[in-house]
Amino acid sequence: MKNILRYTISLVLAGGLIWFVFKDIDLTEMLDRFAKSDWRWIAVSCFFLMCAHVTRAWRWGMLMEPLGHKPGLLNSSVSVLTGYFANYIVPRMGEVTRCGTLYRLERIPVNLSFGTVVAERIFDVLVLLVMIGLNFVFEFDRLSTFFTDFFQSKVGNSSGGGSNGLLWVALGFLTVAIPIAIYTIGNKEKRAKLMQNSLVNKIVTFAKGMLEGLLSIRKLKNPGLFILSTIAIWVFYYLVSYVLFFCIPETSTLGPLAGLTLLVVGAIGMTAPTQGGIGAYHLLVGNVMVLYGLSHNDGITLATFIHGTQMIFMLVIGALAFLYVLIQNKKVVAEPEQVSAGN
Repeated sequence: MKNILRYTISLVLAGGLIWFVFKDIDLTEMLDRFAKSDWRWIAVSCFFLMCAHVTRAWRWGMLMEPLGHKPGLLNSSVSVLTGYFANYIVPRMGEVTRCGTLYRLERIPVNLSFGTVVAERIFDVLVLLVMIGLNFVFEFDRLSTFFTDFFQSKVGNSSGGGSNGLLWVALGFLTVAIPIAIYTIGNKEKRAKLMQNSLVNKIVTFAKGMLEGLLSIRKLKNPGLFILSTIAIWVFYYLVSYVLFFCIPETSTLGPLAGLTLLVVGAIGMTAPTQGGIGAYHLLVGNVMVLYGLSHNDGITLATFIHGTQMIFMLVIGALAFLYVLIQNKKVVAEPEQVSAGN
C-alpha cells in the first residue's frame, strides 16, 4: 500500500507540473518545430549519453574491486541502463534495480553493490555542488538578478524591501545559530540531547556517510583514474544537452555558459520525486533559459526537446538491456539442468 501510494503521489505530482508548464503552450506549434529540427544532433547527443552511462559503469567497477569483485564492463553497463530505465517507471527504484540486475548477471551481493552506489552518489553530489559554484561565479549577474526578482515577487515588493528583509532574517538566524552550535558541540550532554532530534540525526548521519564515501577513495587501486572518470561523466552530461542547442534555430546561438546553467538546473530538476524528473525538469529549465534571451515558449520547447529525446532513448535502450538480462538469466537457469541431465 505504501508503494502504491508513493507511486500515485509521484504520478499526480508529475501530472500537475506538466499541466502547469504546458497550460499556455501551443502544442501543435511545438510539434511542428520539432519536425523541422536538425535531427542529426540527436544522434550525437545519444552517443554522448551512452558514453556517460558506460563511463559510470566503468567507475562503478572500480569501487567494487577493493571488495573482491570485478564485474565485466558489459554487465555493469547493462545494470546501469536498467536502473535508469526503472527510474522512468517508479521514482527512486533505479539504484535497487541496478544492484539487483548486477546480482543476476554477476552474482555480486546486493548489499555490497548498493554500498558502492551510495558512495558513488556522494561523489556526484560533490561534483554537482562544484558545478553550481562555478555556475554562480561565471553567471553571477544573470543568476543573482533572476533569484532577486524571484524572491521579491514572492516575499517582497518592487522597492526591494522583501530582499532586504530576507537578508536581515538570514543574518539574525546565523547570529543566534552559530553561538548555539559552538556551545552545543563543546558540551557532551547538549550534543547528545541534540542528536536525539531526528532531523539533526539524519543530517549528521548523512554528513558522516559523505565523509566515509570520500575516504573510501583511498582504498581504490587507482584513485586518479576514478577522479578522471567522474569528471568525464559530467563532461558527457554537459555535451548531451549542449549539442541539442543546435537542433532548433532559436537556441542555436546559445553559448557554452548557457549549457552550464542548463546542466546544473536540469540536474536539480531530475532529482524531483517524479518519473525521470518529468515536469520539474521542464519547469526549471524552461524558466531559467529566459535569462539567455529565449521567450518562455522557446524555453519550454527546449526543455521538452532535451528531456524527451533522453527519455525516449533511455526507454528503448533500457528495454533492450532488460531483454538482455532475461536472456542471460535463462541461460544461467538452463545450464544446471543440462549438467543434471548429463549426469
